[in-house]
Amino acid sequence: MASTQPNPPAANPKRLRATLIGGIAVLLWALLALFTTGAAGIPPFQLLAMTFSVAFLVSLVVLTARGWESFAAWRQRPTVWLLGVAGLFGYHFFYFVALGNAPAVDASLIAYLWPLLIVVFSALLPGEKLRWFHLAGALLGLAGAVLLVTGGGRIAFRGEFALGYLAALACALTWSSYSVLNRRFGAVPTEVVGGYCGAVALLGYACHFALETTMVPQGLQWLAVLALGLGPVGAAFFVWDYGTKHGNIQVLGALSYAAPLLSTLVLIAFGQAEATWVVALACLLIVGGAVLASKDLLRKSKT
Repeated sequence: MASTQPNPPAANPKRLRATLIGGIAVLLWALLALFTTGAAGIPPFQLLAMTFSVAFLVSLVVLTARGWESFAAWRQRPTVWLLGVAGLFGYHFFYFVALGNAPAVDASLIAYLWPLLIVVFSALLPGEKLRWFHLAGALLGLAGAVLLVTGGGRIAFRGEFALGYLAALACALTWSSYSVLNRRFGAVPTEVVGGYCGAVALLGYACHFALETTMVPQGLQWLAVLALGLGPVGAAFFVWDYGTKHGNIQVLGALSYAAPLLSTLVLIAFGQAEATWVVALACLLIVGGAVLASKDLLRKSKT
């Protein structure tokens, strides 16, 4: 006798593809620490402006090669530009303020609440449903990130760093809000991100000239700036834009916790960090969380 049980929904191939494309951003962000180490000595806002300038120039070259009509993608409503520029620049601005007013470990830990907030905020989107395994997967990822950031040590927040903690929280809220609200502009082509990069570069130069002293990069620093602008501060934002618009945003949120893990593994591979039990446990937590959060996306049809 044939079963009368309804088949569970199959994974949507287009949504799965968009989620995988968005996941490329996580792989690129894993190189951020290594390349930033190569650019050590360059002031933060100067580095921000230079790297986003690289991303903007590459975007100009690509769109020009496609034909001038490609720039029509930049003709968008002010709300689209406001969300994109505020998301990209606001995240970095608050992160720099946080690092300048609180210990790096504390600031990074608070700022890295954004993947969990993406999963939680996604419940507000039309057509999205927050399930227990999405939240559980994100919490496992957060636990793994806590282990990595603290090195397995204790967390001790202090009142004198309140400004830095608030800036780090603003950083997490900015990026998670941008990522979730971006879904509402799903019809906006990803090419517009090149325009965002140009605007962010201008804001970065303005902050640099107002707050910092210019440092001329030397030797390998130029290569590090170029690598950052092409990858973690360039292509990453294009694929993230596409993934958050068309992919499974809960899975992307949980997957994002792989960035600090992969970054640590890259540093270990290049001899700039040490493999420890903390890294191994964090690996289990983050990978397990990502698999759990992806449970619904990867489920096959069954009779």
